[in-house]
Amino acid sequence: MGKQHDRRSQSAVTVPVALTIAGSDSSAGAGIQADLKTFSALGVYGLTAVTCIVAEIPGKVSRIETVSARIVQEQIEVLVKNFRIGAIKTGLLCSAQIISAVAKAIRGNDRRPAARIPLVIDPVIVATSGDPLLEPAAIEAYAKELFPLANLITPNLYEAERLLGTKIKDRQSMHRAAKKLGTKFGTAILLKGGHLKGTDAVDVLFLGEKIVEFSAPFVHGIATHGTGCTYSAAITAGLASGFSLEDAVCRAKKFVTDAIARRFQWTSRSGELINALRHF
Repeated sequence: MGKQHDRRSQSAVTVPVALTIAGSDSSAGAGIQADLKTFSALGVYGLTAVTCIVAEIPGKVSRIETVSARIVQEQIEVLVKNFRIGAIKTGLLCSAQIISAVAKAIRGNDRRPAARIPLVIDPVIVATSGDPLLEPAAIEAYAKELFPLANLITPNLYEAERLLGTKIKDRQSMHRAAKKLGTKFGTAILLKGGHLKGTDAVDVLFLGEKIVEFSAPFVHGIATHGTGCTYSAAITAGLASGFSLEDAVCRAKKFVTDAIARRFQWTSRSGELINALRHF
């Protein structure tokens, strides 16, 4: 019995740990709920720092309430101080104040190793519909304070267009945009091409001077939410587990594609079809 207990203790110590800094989705398809499901499915223990509470179902947000920047910062600081975190990701950060607080907590000081922890930023700036989610001051805070700390930024096409002030219409312009963003912010860029028309969903990774494409069959006619959260969480789980960035993205692309293909479906009380990603 003692030996079994020792084995369990040793196993618990070696489990990779990842932190998600994001909003809470009441329908559990996006945000920290999707991140935690993804971490667990990929063998990683998940920690959370909640930035806001969202009352929503897939396709409809009823209300968002932001928490204070101070408690966001405190959540991160206490976790970094006490856990051996292998990677961090950010999702919906809501405001310039929260973005600044996250950057401050991650930078830490000389006694805190947070600045050396791989950071994946999912810049939740523009919704899948193309509607803006953040004020200009928040986007400026991203660019000046948080992006310089990133190991990877994962914009969708709308977000990349907003950051560059230019349209992205095809794969060639995706390549150019990914390189421009990488040069502008001094980090790797994963530009997600799910909004382009075509038979395949193609994403472009700019890594140094290297461009890598990741492609999967596009699943048409399915309205899910949380794909960006799930994708970035899967990449973060890979980094926390010791994968290279390219390998982490490759595995994450397959994971999110499978989550869409094997989705859950329900009929709501009003007769509408609800789709949700299957994370396990």
